[in-house]
Amino acid sequence: MAKKSQIARQKKRRRMYEKYKDKRRELKENGEWVELQKLPRNSSPTRLNNRCPISGRTRGYMREFGVSRIVFREMALEGKIPGVRKSSW
Repeated sequence: MAKKSQIARQKKRRRMYEKYKDKRRELKENGEWVELQKLPRNSSPTRLNNRCPISGRTRGYMREFGVSRIVFREMALEGKIPGVRKSSW
């Protein structure tokens, strides 16, 4: 599991991105690059990572389900994800 500080930092980045999203778009449309640089670094969408909300993993993240591959497997075996079954042939 990822450190709690890493998970909290990611949540803070997500909030800051949402806060400055509209302003950032307006500045880009107007070509005001100097003003854009004055915005906080963490408000940039490139600084966001996909992170599993349960385990905090960034690697092996599955976008369709919003969790990491390890958590996905556990949830699928417990039957918590509808429509997903363990395959056998």
